[in-house]
Amino acid sequence: MASTPKVLFTDYDMLDVSLERQIFREAGIELIEAQCRTEQQVIEASAGCQALLIQYAPVNKIVFEARPNIRLCSRIGAGYDTINAEDAARFGVWLANSPDYGVGEVSLHALTMLLNAIRNVSRYDRDIHHGKWHYTTTGRIPRAQNLTVGILGLGRIGKRFAHYAAPIFKKVIAHDPYLIEGDFPQYVERVSLEGLFEQADAISIHCLLNPGTLGLVNRALLSRMKPGSYLVNTARGAIINLDDLTAEVQANRFAGVGLDVLPVEPIPQHHPLLNDPRVSFTPHSAFYSAESEVELRRKAAMNIVTWVRTGRPDYPVVVGHS
Repeated sequence: MASTPKVLFTDYDMLDVSLERQIFREAGIELIEAQCRTEQQVIEASAGCQALLIQYAPVNKIVFEARPNIRLCSRIGAGYDTINAEDAARFGVWLANSPDYGVGEVSLHALTMLLNAIRNVSRYDRDIHHGKWHYTTTGRIPRAQNLTVGILGLGRIGKRFAHYAAPIFKKVIAHDPYLIEGDFPQYVERVSLEGLFEQADAISIHCLLNPGTLGLVNRALLSRMKPGSYLVNTARGAIINLDDLTAEVQANRFAGVGLDVLPVEPIPQHHPLLNDPRVSFTPHSAFYSAESEVELRRKAAMNIVTWVRTGRPDYPVVVGHS
């Protein structure tokens, strides 16, 4: 690139973006900052830009048609569901992500939410704050060593969760249609999608959000789960049909649910799940540790720096062209 490369930071919820400013300044790249919520806002803010650094902003053919100079989209995160990968490929735009930044954090958070649900830690705390002090206030607690835990999606995070869960639970089962048999750890039993929901006492979701997984966990699958089951989602909120989950919670299908991600964030304050003591929430924070946030943001920014220097980002999802 003969002239100074120009990057749009489409949106961010970080309190301080001095990290990104420093990375691009040292690389001789001009950084434009915005808080885009729509494609049109991305178009308006990205005049003269060759790359986009994206957190949540929507990017698709509308943006690519209006801004043909954009040749790279780098997502701050492992998932890239707000960016239309097919459109990127069609327009020859590189799409890159940060696939391996917080494997330990997310898997540990998922296990924490599951154990919290099983052991009723949050519910005990709530009862104590309301003047109740007895080990039976939250109802029956099963022995974890007698439970079968299921994993939907056995990628990096799903595998790490399985590694953590294996010594705790009786059995670990998983469903992932994209893995060959040899990629399943020996201590994880491969099952069908329906078998996962029928056999597991507890399920942790670790798949990407794409057209095939959007709304995948719906009433048809949830209704297959045993009464008194547990469900945790630290992947993407839209994988679960929230209305169907709400109906099954209200029908007493679940003894505990942990949700770090939701289809709409934050969850509306009038939502009935907020008033159900069996359901616990965290604010899309499973990825977070002080170290993982720096790693995530640095890798997303360095995708762009490396692309400017070599013509290829560090972590390509879609291969583009100049």
